[in-house]
Amino acid sequence: MSIRFYTSISLLFLLAFVACQSNSGERKRLKARDTVHYTKQEYIEKTLDSNQLNSFLAAHPNYQPYGEFIKNFYRQRDYHYAWINKDTLTEQAGNFVNMMKNDAAFGLQDSTVRTPELKMLTDSLALTDSTMAVSAADIPRTEMMLTAQFFSYGNKVWGGLTSDNAKDLEWFIPRKKLDLASILDSALSKTGGNIESNAPVNPQYKMLRERLKQLAVINEKTKWDTLAAPTKSLKKGDSSALIANVKLRLEAFGDLPGHDSSGTFDLATDTAVRNYQTRMGLKVDGQISSAVTKSLNVPVSQRISQILLNMERLRWVPVEPPKTYILVNIPEFRMHVYQDSKLAWSCNVVVGTPGTHTVVFSNELKYVVFSPYWNVPPGILYKEVLPGIRRSGAGYLARQNMEIVGAGGKVVSPSVASKYAGKGFPYTVRQLPGGKNSLGKVKFLFPNEYNIYLHDTPAKYLFGQNKRSFSHGCIRVEEPKHLAMWLLRNDTSWTEQKIDDAMNASKEKYVTLKESERVPVFIGYFTAWVDSEGRLNFRDDVYGHDAKLAATLFGK
Repeated sequence: MSIRFYTSISLLFLLAFVACQSNSGERKRLKARDTVHYTKQEYIEKTLDSNQLNSFLAAHPNYQPYGEFIKNFYRQRDYHYAWINKDTLTEQAGNFVNMMKNDAAFGLQDSTVRTPELKMLTDSLALTDSTMAVSAADIPRTEMMLTAQFFSYGNKVWGGLTSDNAKDLEWFIPRKKLDLASILDSALSKTGGNIESNAPVNPQYKMLRERLKQLAVINEKTKWDTLAAPTKSLKKGDSSALIANVKLRLEAFGDLPGHDSSGTFDLATDTAVRNYQTRMGLKVDGQISSAVTKSLNVPVSQRISQILLNMERLRWVPVEPPKTYILVNIPEFRMHVYQDSKLAWSCNVVVGTPGTHTVVFSNELKYVVFSPYWNVPPGILYKEVLPGIRRSGAGYLARQNMEIVGAGGKVVSPSVASKYAGKGFPYTVRQLPGGKNSLGKVKFLFPNEYNIYLHDTPAKYLFGQNKRSFSHGCIRVEEPKHLAMWLLRNDTSWTEQKIDDAMNASKEKYVTLKESERVPVFIGYFTAWVDSEGRLNFRDDVYGHDAKLAATLFGK
């Protein structure tokens, strides 16, 4: 079985991502607090003075964007303390401080995560036998800073460290909304738990965070030499020193259970190699090839960075995706169909080339078009089709099963092509339904400004390729009939035979899905995720989006 996303990305998009707030390019605004559901609770006795709060915000301009939320938080509780009781940090405060400390330790180096000033204040309060003097002014300052830090931390660590640059990073899926005031109320009202487990992030984010901790341990404790590429691929039954070294890494990464330091390629090694190849997106043949050793040679620190990049993307997506949706993960070259919050099925796809890449966005699938025409897009029209018509006229059109049509679909003579040397060709060139049609026998439309859709293809052989970025931007689906049947599953009039007939007709047929049957489609971009079997997956940065995000996130 090929790799599946956990139902939560499921990023996603692993992959993901609907009914969200659109990003205007400005720093996202926090959602206003819903006071209708606010219930009075027993507060810590100590209170702040409103003047103290105003002075604190004036002295800390970095918290000014959250000023009204901070003031409203204390106003709603009559300025009672939230984090400090009897000059001691509460359990919830300790949980919040530890979470920030852990985030800093595992690679989140943004100053939002934990400021030096807050660290100094909370450290002095946490040490009950400390010789450090805690001044009377430090108590309210720490209290206010913890609240301010919660809004700042949550907005960036749960909402996105790079949210100002969404469109620059070529991510057009709307961002999730955050109601941090309600989250803070909930966190403060609970004891015996921790804020981290209730963080408003997609479950895929939490799973990656756990894998990040594991890789951090490997990175700290393990130093490996570079593996030499084998002169020929090694397989079951072979023996060599390289096999022993490969085993050590497969054991460390969890692909090979137990401990076997021998140089023998046995059945367990074959299984481990196949597991590693699967989760790395390599050709699965159970052989130690140069591709396998190259992948194993990627520094663990680089894999950690890759996880951090994808955690950042997962900060942008909804905490819970819709129950039914379609996710295409571009670097994985796979489409995943979710129904009733479970993965229903998956298949291979072909996506755009790096030069004509598929856009990362979302929309609602509304139409199934059987036996479609293919209207040649402008880029292909001017570069390929019109020159061909000028050279060969009707012969070119016949070979390509195309026609030129004017307004209302009236067919015109191919001689019109010679009358327009440059841009501005006023007619449509379209390919007729049939076996040669570039869209195959069916296409699936989720109207969007990028003119991207899902469709069948006559070039079935490309689905057998390991890396499948060959299209002009649209997404070719390996199992189009399966997708059509799934979309029309609740309409009893659409039998399998009727779908077959419609796919093989000579006339185009549009089917508009009922509003209740329309499905969100997410075109995502995740190069690291945890699949439904709990395996950590990595993929190549096919479009360079990781590199661009890294420049923003890490400054490199």
